[in-house]
Amino acid sequence: MNRIDAAAHTRGESRFVDDMPLPSGMLYASVFSSPVMHGNIRNLHVQEARLAKGVVAVLTWENIPGENQIGSIIQDEELLAKGTVHYIGQPIAVVVAESQEIAKKAAKKISIEIEELPAVTDPKEAFEKGYIIGAPRTFALGNVDSMWQKCDLVVEGSCDIGGQEHVYLETQRSRAVPLEGENIRIYSATQSPSAVQHHVAKILGLASHSVEVEVKRLGGGFGGKEDQATPWACMAALAAWATQRPVELVLSRADDIKMTGKRHPYKSDFKIGATKEGIVLAYEVKHYQNSGATADLSTAVLERTMFHSTNCYYIPHVRIFGACCRTNLPSNTAFRGFGAPQGMFAIESAITKLAEKLTMPREEIQAKNLLAEGREFPYGQTAAHCSIRSVWEMAETKYYLQRIQKQAHQFNQSHFETKKGVAVMPVCFGISFTTTYLNQASALVHIFTDGSVSVSTGGVEMGQGLTTNITAIAAKAFGINPGRIKVECTNTTRIANMSPSAASATTVLNGNALILAINQILDRLKTFLVQELSVSGKEEFSIIDEKVVYDGNDTGWTWDQLIHGAYLKRIDLSAHGFFATPKICFATTKEKGHPFAYHVYGAAIIEITLDCLRGSYDIDSVKIVHDLGRPLDDIVDRAQIEGGLAQGLGWMALEDLRFNDKGQLLSRDLATYKVPDAHFMPDDIEVEFLKNEKGSIGPYGSKAVGEPPFMYGIGVFFATRNAMRAFRPDIDFNFASPLTPERVLLQLHPE
Repeated sequence: MNRIDAAAHTRGESRFVDDMPLPSGMLYASVFSSPVMHGNIRNLHVQEARLAKGVVAVLTWENIPGENQIGSIIQDEELLAKGTVHYIGQPIAVVVAESQEIAKKAAKKISIEIEELPAVTDPKEAFEKGYIIGAPRTFALGNVDSMWQKCDLVVEGSCDIGGQEHVYLETQRSRAVPLEGENIRIYSATQSPSAVQHHVAKILGLASHSVEVEVKRLGGGFGGKEDQATPWACMAALAAWATQRPVELVLSRADDIKMTGKRHPYKSDFKIGATKEGIVLAYEVKHYQNSGATADLSTAVLERTMFHSTNCYYIPHVRIFGACCRTNLPSNTAFRGFGAPQGMFAIESAITKLAEKLTMPREEIQAKNLLAEGREFPYGQTAAHCSIRSVWEMAETKYYLQRIQKQAHQFNQSHFETKKGVAVMPVCFGISFTTTYLNQASALVHIFTDGSVSVSTGGVEMGQGLTTNITAIAAKAFGINPGRIKVECTNTTRIANMSPSAASATTVLNGNALILAINQILDRLKTFLVQELSVSGKEEFSIIDEKVVYDGNDTGWTWDQLIHGAYLKRIDLSAHGFFATPKICFATTKEKGHPFAYHVYGAAIIEITLDCLRGSYDIDSVKIVHDLGRPLDDIVDRAQIEGGLAQGLGWMALEDLRFNDKGQLLSRDLATYKVPDAHFMPDDIEVEFLKNEKGSIGPYGSKAVGEPPFMYGIGVFFATRNAMRAFRPDIDFNFASPLTPERVLLQLHPE
């Protein structure tokens, strides 16, 4: 089946928030934000802006009719700053005008007097000063302290893990339209329609049923619109409520980058101990997360970091410490992988340093310590249906890993100024929201009398192919042509209490809810057929290629005939399905439980060529084996793997967020912030699927594919480090990412 929205996207016909027809009298909003990192607001001067021609209103916290609070997990985030600002770009006032240009010019007329306060940007400094969000947490397995003396070798090190800008094509935006009877409709570019509904209601002092949120699609999200789409929707809603006219708020790329959070940077310290044969006995890691100014989703992101801190390895004695550290940067937020990449980078760094000290190939230590069936993770869950060994061996044999390594060694022996590096990046990623109650979803299905089908779910299409997957699931479940299926936009009046489209769980949750709804309708239709055809059992009925089949034989009934007949007999052709992931739980009091429905495994072999005189390098090839279950759509899944890989490679190799001493972002646009392009990506990308349905709860045996491929990109760091060591084996290189050409060059030639 072709990707459903590909043609409309290609022709530019797909509509996003600000592509919809303009409602009569629409106004435009612009945001005035803090120019400093930290300080007390002494005076805010808005009169000049308010009197500017074309300006309808200038709104501050004083104009909020409800509660000035949009914190999702911890209530520590004001919509509009009241007395203190905590980062550059924090919203203070909203200018509403007849045009976007007028609103932007008027916002520049606002002036502010701020008493500046000391600011913190380093997470370890914040931790030392007690600037901690929530409470630090510790996961433990075995007894780490008793094991160090039993190890033949113990090494320690630290990681400085960089952040990452989301660079979604569609910047943050929202449109709010007042309705009759003190109701309001929000068109939002959000991954979390129900969160927007909840917070808009809170800001305006309304009940949730008075706020309707609709999402047709997003021009990318990657986690950046899971929680951080909410403030812009709230500001548009506040402006529409105050003026009683439709209001649109669209951030420019520069404002989006300045005002929104990124992937969390981390500073992590590790200690690892092993036998001389490379069997890891003990591992300790301390993660200091740079959370930014408010909690946002930081506590949940840190938790997943801790869940994934041993990646796909079994280590019998582990202690994992983590703290969310409050700094004076924009609040960092969800990003593809949701904290897992940072945890995996630290363990891969520890294994790398161990291998270097043992003068043993890194891949040998990795292979010796892979998870096995029934082994326990540090959080209490045991590995079930564990395919990491199968994935590793398949990658090793299919792609001839030993030959690749031998050729790289021979190349390095015969070349001085250029070196090759090879690394294997195995991945184990847990599937489910780690906050248990979020693992639920609903679907609403209508069949019309002409046989066409309308499907509504709580999932948001953001480029990941959800609409195609949902269509494929519905067509397969009904046994009809996909052309009969229409997937509706996501709307809070049709589906209530949606979980975010995130955590690689959207298809799992919403697809299963859809199947449950469809099965209700099919059960009614089969009961009707039993009566019409005077047969004994309804279980023998099936619909294949729109033909009704009984016990393998064509009954002569078609889909159209079935639906028309059922309607005339007053059979309900609508159903609501609800799915909650079974058998998952986690007790934070004990830091033990079964948080994941299953795990996805995979491995990537990455080869690079480094110019040791210039520091630049080319990624020659990436060869992947991915445990996919049974794919719903091969094209969609392959695109997710390649896209996730590109983003992961960019995080490790290119995307360098830089701030100056005043907290101003220096890489503030796409001229100064480098992202992957066609020239950066390897010409040779191979993807092989391990079609292993064991353990999957996904529709028809499918497994999640959105986030796990991101982690394959981590391997480029260690492949490059491998090449660097081939040139300068005398240097103990650091574990600081991204490993940009500049950083490579400075480490290769420190003199």
